[in-house]
Amino acid sequence: MASEQTRERILDAAEQLFSEQGLANTSLRAITRAAGVNPAAVHYHFGSKDGLIRELFRRRLEPVNRQRLELLERAERAAGGRPLPLETILECFLGPPLRLYSRPEHGHGRFLRTFGRLFSERSELVREVLTIQFGSIIERFLDAFARSLPDLPREEILWRLHFTVGAMAHTLGCPIGLVVISRGACDVERDVEATLARLIGFVAGGMRAPLPETVRGGHA
Repeated sequence: MASEQTRERILDAAEQLFSEQGLANTSLRAITRAAGVNPAAVHYHFGSKDGLIRELFRRRLEPVNRQRLELLERAERAAGGRPLPLETILECFLGPPLRLYSRPEHGHGRFLRTFGRLFSERSELVREVLTIQFGSIIERFLDAFARSLPDLPREEILWRLHFTVGAMAHTLGCPIGLVVISRGACDVERDVEATLARLIGFVAGGMRAPLPETVRGGHA
């Protein structure tokens, strides 16, 4: 039990520091100091800083992606082979992270800030983490989106899914900005379900938009 608690303290401290300083700028010494553990504990539990980073993303992303797939498969069974409505697919994709990462025990979007740092640091480790955590699930959702949006090329759906992830990450990773701008009238964390409904409506409009003229020529 003590060993597991040490492991979780290291992961929590790393997530906090990575979200503030970035992955490359955060040393193992800083992480162990923040966690209040011996420096050797990182090597014992994770082998290296890269191993720590892999586990940090695995523990946050695997439960979310598992729930995404469960929701999608349940919806597809209920649809009896018919294409799913776009909003249903978006609910399956956006609902789990929005509901989970907005909870206090997940740092109110702290992980999303860490995740954003991952994208800004180009390395083989980044490619590895993204491939492991998102390779199969993106293909699975692409298939569902393609059936729901048959007039859109698969490449264009990928672009729009990329923009969707950006909107979700900003919503979760920077909620205080909206509170300040709206003088407290708009608050992501006040009503997560209402925020999710707004996000789905916004993204669905973008997903259904016709191809821009500058793009259409390349798909003629």
